[in-house]
Amino acid sequence: MSIKYKNIDAILPPPAPHMVGDGFRVHNFFPSYSKIGMQGMSPFFLMDYNSKVIIPPSDIPKGVGVHPHRGFETVTIAYHGKVAHNDSAGNSGVIGEGDVQWMTAGAGVLHKEYHEKEFSKKGGPFQMVQLWVNLPAKHKMTSPKYQGIENKSMSKYQIDNKKGVVEIIAGSYKGLNGSATSFTPVNLFNVKLTAGTSADFSFKESFNTGLLIIEGEIKINDLKSMEEDNFVLFGHEGETFIIEALKDSIVLVLSGEPINEPVASYGPFLMNTQAEIQEAFDDYYSGKFGYLDD
Repeated sequence: MSIKYKNIDAILPPPAPHMVGDGFRVHNFFPSYSKIGMQGMSPFFLMDYNSKVIIPPSDIPKGVGVHPHRGFETVTIAYHGKVAHNDSAGNSGVIGEGDVQWMTAGAGVLHKEYHEKEFSKKGGPFQMVQLWVNLPAKHKMTSPKYQGIENKSMSKYQIDNKKGVVEIIAGSYKGLNGSATSFTPVNLFNVKLTAGTSADFSFKESFNTGLLIIEGEIKINDLKSMEEDNFVLFGHEGETFIIEALKDSIVLVLSGEPINEPVASYGPFLMNTQAEIQEAFDDYYSGKFGYLDD
């Protein structure tokens, strides 16, 4: 029986970059692209991609000062450089190359993130992805928590005698489970392939699926080549696709079960109604998100 390969809906080049704080130069693939919007990659609501840049040395670390979040989770994936995080729930840590920080804002948390102090002093290449993962209505007011996932502790599926590897951040791949826990079904993998190596993937047709080419050049299902810094949005026909590396490549693969609920978004809050957005602001201004020193 022939395989019905997953169809590609769009290949999206990186949008014009903008600054988040004074430390992160990002391309916002969604919800900025109308092709995706606020629901097209649900449960993933936002993807900010800090493509590779050289950070000049600085004695004062750059980044984003204290800001609130409610109603979703942030997932920060480091490829080059280091970021230090702190939040008002008492969590802190450093995300180094290959590591992931999965923060559940839930009912509300104050947060700040900067280039890590020693990295800032030295400078160097910097490349990161931050995703916002929506929470379903019944879990939006869950207690904040923090999952620091070091690369050395990730489940890894080796391909073709170590010519490639799938690092499983969340979900499962060929019987191996990722470290992160999530409130709805989510698959999140870093795929690292040497030139000429392939890896196959299969997700439910109902899931929203895409990938970001972090480095290199790939083909999908023997179609035309696709270069780094582009996002590939899959359609809902078929389940399986094959990634072939034309050059040594790193690809972030994401797929998840959509949350079919209304979305109300404003700034750092992601809720279901405008009334809940207003309540989030009221709670923030009244100090219910705790305290975090700037």
